[in-house]
Amino acid sequence: MSTKSVSIRIEEEMLKKIGYIADYEGRSVNSHVLVLIRESIKKFEDENGEIKGEISPDKNVKVKK
Repeated sequence: MSTKSVSIRIEEEMLKKIGYIADYEGRSVNSHVLVLIRESIKKFEDENGEIKGEISPDKNVKVKK
């Protein structure tokens, strides 16, 4: 599996807080964000089933009510 880069816009205060938490946990901000993403994916799949195959937003995005 290849590794990709992604850039996000984040408020300075939020970045400082996530940096604080990452440092507390002994991680870099990047590593901590990856942990949060993995936890989010696991939670989603636990509740909705495994995400398989091609991911096509026009077919897979469910609008929250």
